[in-house]
Amino acid sequence: MSVSTVCRGEIRVQLLLRKTTIRHASTIPIAETSAGPTSLSYYWDTAAPTPIQLKRAERFFRIAPPKLLYSAGKFRTVKFDKIPEVAFLGRSNVGKSSLLNALLGQNICRVSSKPGRTQSMNFFAAGGEDSFGSPGKLAVLDMPGYGKGSREEWGPEIMKYLTGRRQFKRAFLLVDALHGLKSSDEELLSLFRQNSISHQIILSKVDRILFPEGRPSAALVERHSPDLQRICDELKTKIQPGKRDGPEALGEIVTCSSETVFKGKKLGVNNVRWAILAATGLGDQKVKRLSASLLNQSFERTTDRSHDAEHLQKA
Repeated sequence: MSVSTVCRGEIRVQLLLRKTTIRHASTIPIAETSAGPTSLSYYWDTAAPTPIQLKRAERFFRIAPPKLLYSAGKFRTVKFDKIPEVAFLGRSNVGKSSLLNALLGQNICRVSSKPGRTQSMNFFAAGGEDSFGSPGKLAVLDMPGYGKGSREEWGPEIMKYLTGRRQFKRAFLLVDALHGLKSSDEELLSLFRQNSISHQIILSKVDRILFPEGRPSAALVERHSPDLQRICDELKTKIQPGKRDGPEALGEIVTCSSETVFKGKKLGVNNVRWAILAATGLGDQKVKRLSASLLNQSFERTTDRSHDAEHLQKA
C-alpha cells in the first residue's frame, strides 16, 4: 500500500468522524482503542481527536528529548524566537509541573509539594529541531503558579507576556478536578476574555474522581464517569458564561492525570498533546523540509532576509 493511499484513507476517516461528531454532547462516552482511552475528555464545539491523531501527538513529543530554552524573570527579558508558543498556567500546587513532565516525556520541570516553586517563566523546546535550525518546533511555557505561596508581582508580568507576545498561540489553564474553579481562576478567565487571549481548560487530577477506591479499571471508569460528567457540565457554564465581555474558552475540556496509567497510557496526556498541536497548527500540517544549503542559497539571492524567511515558512 502506497503512502498516498494511506494518507487518503486517514483523511476519509477523519472527515467521517467529524461529520458524525455530536456537538454540545450531553455525555462523556467511554471508548477504548490501541492508543488508550480517547474520550474521557469533553468536546462540544470541536471534534474529539481520532486515535491516529493521538498517536501522531505522542510521536511528536517523543521524537526528541525536550530542551530548556531559557528562563526569564521579566517579560522584557524574554528572548525572541519564531516558533509557536503555548503557556500553561494554574494555581500553585495544581500539578502543573507534573503534567508538563508527562507531556514532555522527561522530568525536566521541578516538582515540589510546596507551592510557588516555579519562580520564572521557563521555556521548553519540543518536537525536535526544525528545518531552520530552531531547537524545537514549538515552545511550551511553564508559568509561575498563582494563589498560595506565589508572588503578587507575577500577575502583571504574566499578562504582559500573554497580551504582547506575537508567537503566543494559546493559554492552557489547569483546574483541579476535586476543588474546581477558585475565585483567582475566575478572575484570570475574565482577564482572558477582556484581552481576547486564546485559552482552554485542562481538568487535572481526574484519577481522584474516577478511581477513588483503588487501582484503575474499566469498571471504575464506567461507575464514576457520570461524576466527571457533572464536573465538566458545571465547569462549562463558568468558562463560557455568555457575558459577552470577550471571547470565551475553547469549547472542549481535556481531562487528564499525570500520575495514573490506564490501558498503557497516562490518562488523557495524549489528548493534551493533541490540543497543543491543534492550537499551534502543527497537528495535520505537512511542512516542507529544505536543506541548509538550499536555505543559504535562497538567503544569498536577496538582501531582505526576513522576507525570504517568511516566504519559506509559508512554503
